[in-house]
Amino acid sequence: MQLPRLLLVRQDLPDRQIPDVAAEVRRQLAAARFAARLKPGDRVAIGVGSRGIHNIATIVRSVVQYWKDAGVEPFIFPAMGSHGAASAAGQADVLAHYGITESGVGCPIVSQLEVVSLGKTADGIEAFMDRTAYEASGVMLVGRVKWHTDFAGRIESGLFKMMAIGLGKFAGAQRYHAYAYRLGLEYVIRSVGRQVLASGKILGGLAILEDAHHHTAKLDAVPVEEMEIREEANLELVKSWMAHLPTDADILILDEIGKNISGAGMDTKVVNRGIQGQYNPWPGPKFERIFVRDLSELTYNSGVGMGLGDVVTDRLVNRVDWEPTWVNSLTANTPSAIRTPIHFPTDREAIERITPTVGKIDLREVTYAWIRNTMELGRFALSEQLRSEIEKNPALEIESTVEFEFDGENNLISPFAPVPEASGTS
Repeated sequence: MQLPRLLLVRQDLPDRQIPDVAAEVRRQLAAARFAARLKPGDRVAIGVGSRGIHNIATIVRSVVQYWKDAGVEPFIFPAMGSHGAASAAGQADVLAHYGITESGVGCPIVSQLEVVSLGKTADGIEAFMDRTAYEASGVMLVGRVKWHTDFAGRIESGLFKMMAIGLGKFAGAQRYHAYAYRLGLEYVIRSVGRQVLASGKILGGLAILEDAHHHTAKLDAVPVEEMEIREEANLELVKSWMAHLPTDADILILDEIGKNISGAGMDTKVVNRGIQGQYNPWPGPKFERIFVRDLSELTYNSGVGMGLGDVVTDRLVNRVDWEPTWVNSLTANTPSAIRTPIHFPTDREAIERITPTVGKIDLREVTYAWIRNTMELGRFALSEQLRSEIEKNPALEIESTVEFEFDGENNLISPFAPVPEASGTS
């Protein structure tokens, strides 16, 4: 099959990164007077989630040092629901992948699965909290505020979701998603979150907002009294920074997917897929088919998200660790996200098999978009047929023209080098 030439394109995305992240953490926490909420000798539980957040180890280490300077004894606990195969060891390992270890951040990591009940909401939803966190003098959350892959609302992913679902471990996450199937996830996040707040254990949180380059762009120390309203404001702001691909294409190629990239493996609002497999449900560019080449090295072989693809490679399927994959997907009531798509031994065969399915008789008219992953949209490749669309967009610059290039095993040679900070461990 004759494939078109590709244009390597750079997208001008505003860089909002904070020059000194550690200093900004200290400034935010001091201004919010978090230390005044506890007394020297108290223990504070710091909940940290499972996303690949840029600078997360630096941020957590700075939060830990703030509490230690105040004479408070901090410890870290995983606030990540069913992730890490819903096991204590697995969740500690997720944190370790991001550089969050006792030696790395300067305090103990306490990972276990026992929870305590915090009573029921008006809808009968029982709320839970990690027992070790509940037994501490107070609980603080550190997490990123971001749009959610499953729904659109005024509160999506962030501190409130961590408080509602992350703190409840596997027992809570499973129950909350079951209710969300009927009531809606935003409703459950708000109602369970309010029940958790009523426990009096939450001190507040440090909200992390990232720009379109996934640089740390804003840190917001949010006191418990303002968590819900500040969550809404922060989500609205970060949505305004979101990066998109600039044009429709028949086939979208992704080098990798993974839990470190998105909760759904790929950002559904970038690739325009619904978590239940719906095609192009969101506003923005539309893609007829998605080809996923491999799993990210930082996804612990979780295959969550491959079900959103139309075709994948044998090597991706062979890498999947099914235990964490099915635990996470079934807990979230999204079995479609882990369906095994059609798969072929090589990239070349996958492309040649899927290209005739986009509804174009002349296959030379088929257009392609190619990205490394849905976190990295500052540079991508587009078919040469899309040149006019590119040239009329002032935010785009064509760097060069290249061919689809394959190695000796008929697998694509990616034009995108790995971005080190995508791991979030700096």
